[in-house]
Amino acid sequence: MLPGVALATVLGLPVLVGGALSAVAMSLGIAALQRRGRLSYDTSIGLLFVAMLALGVVVISHSGSFATDATAILFGDILAIAPVDIALLAGAAVVGLAVAWAFHRPLVALALDPRIAAVLGLGPRSAQAVLVGLVTLAVVASYQAVGSLLVVGLLLAPAVAAGHWTTRIPTRMALAAALGIAAVFVGLLVSWHAATAAGASVAATAIAVAGLSGAARAGLTALRSRPVPASPAAPA
Repeated sequence: MLPGVALATVLGLPVLVGGALSAVAMSLGIAALQRRGRLSYDTSIGLLFVAMLALGVVVISHSGSFATDATAILFGDILAIAPVDIALLAGAAVVGLAVAWAFHRPLVALALDPRIAAVLGLGPRSAQAVLVGLVTLAVVASYQAVGSLLVVGLLLAPAVAAGHWTTRIPTRMALAAALGIAAVFVGLLVSWHAATAAGASVAATAIAVAGLSGAARAGLTALRSRPVPASPAAPA
């Protein structure tokens, strides 16, 4: 997202338009690498994310008239959110929920195995395009709050945390949303009391929730798998 925002700022265009185009380009790149099967999904995200970040920094450093605060672009400014930004987030949430509900089966089949989705006639390519659109919508809508760098943490951490407790897709989505909201409130409280950056505190809290969730699940599994000591035999 950073290259599009930087170019849009330099050219005097709306930053959301540049951010959206950049997010679409990255999502399409990840999808293309995924279809070729040469790189794993995680590797594709890592490489393209670093590449886009580096390209954005190059654009910023090359422009001598760059007036926008680079820190705000990278990390956002959640405390400066205006009513129009809240309306954008609410609209993105409504659209995202509606699209996820309408394309629930194709998206689940795509996540499990694109070949199965193709056999069942669920249109994996169409589902991939919908998924790209949803990710782009989430990234662009969250730009003002957490910037182009920390948004990855809020996209992944709540879903990872929820995945430790349930395998049902609807339950996992609802739990991830609840954990994400909780991370925002807790992160803002931490930022207020510790005088730290708000966006970074929110993202760090979300990642901490994922880590604590994994540790709690591992501890619970280990506790349940412990052998029950045999009771002493009763005296004859």
